[in-house]
Amino acid sequence: MTTGTTGTADEDPAFGPESRFSAFFDDPRWALAVIRATVLEAAHPQIGAALVDNSTFTTHPWRRLRNTFLSTRRMFDADPAVREREAARLNRLHSRMSGADSRGRAYDAMDRATRAWVVATLFESAVTMCRLSGQPLDQDTMERMYVRYRAFLAALDGDAGELPEDLGDFWRYFDMVVENELENTEAARVILYRLFDHLPAPALLKGMPTLWAAGRAVAGPLLGAITVASLPEPYRRRAGLPEMPGAPALMQGAYLAAGLARFLPEGLINVESIIEVLSLSPGSDDPRARTATALRARMKRASALLRLLTPLSGDLAPTPDPAPSPGAGQSRRSAEQFFRQVLDQTGDGHLAWPDLAAMARELSTRLDLDEPEETRLYDAFAAWWRELQAALDTDGDGRVSADEYAAAVPSLAGPALIRVAEVLFDATDKDSSGAIDADEYRTLFRTAFHRDLTITDGSYGQSAFVGDFLSFMSGRRTSTPYDPLLADA
Repeated sequence: MTTGTTGTADEDPAFGPESRFSAFFDDPRWALAVIRATVLEAAHPQIGAALVDNSTFTTHPWRRLRNTFLSTRRMFDADPAVREREAARLNRLHSRMSGADSRGRAYDAMDRATRAWVVATLFESAVTMCRLSGQPLDQDTMERMYVRYRAFLAALDGDAGELPEDLGDFWRYFDMVVENELENTEAARVILYRLFDHLPAPALLKGMPTLWAAGRAVAGPLLGAITVASLPEPYRRRAGLPEMPGAPALMQGAYLAAGLARFLPEGLINVESIIEVLSLSPGSDDPRARTATALRARMKRASALLRLLTPLSGDLAPTPDPAPSPGAGQSRRSAEQFFRQVLDQTGDGHLAWPDLAAMARELSTRLDLDEPEETRLYDAFAAWWRELQAALDTDGDGRVSADEYAAAVPSLAGPALIRVAEVLFDATDKDSSGAIDADEYRTLFRTAFHRDLTITDGSYGQSAFVGDFLSFMSGRRTSTPYDPLLADA
């Protein structure tokens, strides 16, 4: 049977809540499959290089997870206008990512063959997920699902020509890429051996470092072993990936256990709600915060008990950040903390353009900016980077080290940073009234979970907005609105 068409929402329900892909969103097995697919993507030299240079997945994994989940939801929305808008946004984002890897090989995030590989890993991992969980797909279902994944690529790329039309040809294509193109890239190693072992706590668990570290010490190696065991054998062999004894059985058991979720009442598991709850911070006026606060209190008691019973050392010993001072809502960060938590978005130990581009990308995503506003924001951040480079890059290596930053902190608050704040204000002030009202404020800070304005007139003028932004970006103060945007994991 051929799958020569790309499929449309009318011919074939590739999109919307009834599509096969959408059904995976709240399936626990999909978490394992996505990790597997991400490793296969990162093992591609072009994708791996782009991730290492531009991605925030090591320092802000929960934020990246939320953004990726919401983006995928929009790409499979039943409304074609929503899909087209998201595809355009992703294409603008990817068009800004190009460069060369450590071996001098060029990469371009808009390369069509590379983008096709991303979709191929998602489809193949979905098929593998079903097989490993004891629910293998029949040939007809696979054929129909493949049409829908090609429709996904067509929605993103204009057509699906980079993926074979016939499913049988797809499997030959997939095996060829695995055998001949995938490598043991730095990005793949980071996901398998660093991310799991050093995963920062989400906002909900940030105040319980001991409990989080203990759980991570157990779950991290298990997730790594499960993922490695699920990868195609030719890639494991070629990349020299070690396999833990018993890992195949562990992997099979994990997929089978996750597959049991099909017996749970429909709607019981909602991934979007889980991600949002994990991101809740104390003091939020979101209705779910009260439940989260009670849960945090119980977890803190468990964390204290665990600390008494099992003193931690080495990698398990947490180094909690100082909590905000009571009543003030703010606390000072050290220069080292601010550099690590806010400026070094990519986690490579230096401040460079990709870090500021990541800030612009995050703010553009949160505000759902159209192209002109998005370009203005990127241009403002680019001007700030040129200003910072001129003031702080004393050794001329094209990036700013933590020491260079600490030696010249006042240079952060120059005219270009003020311009960033002004552009951000204009983008938030949707009605051009010269002030941000409560609804506009909530739109900007929706990751802070709809905190109410505390000023008496119910609006937020430009001077106050710019002052608060500069205080956060140059004064190294914690901020209830800005930390979830730029500092939280």
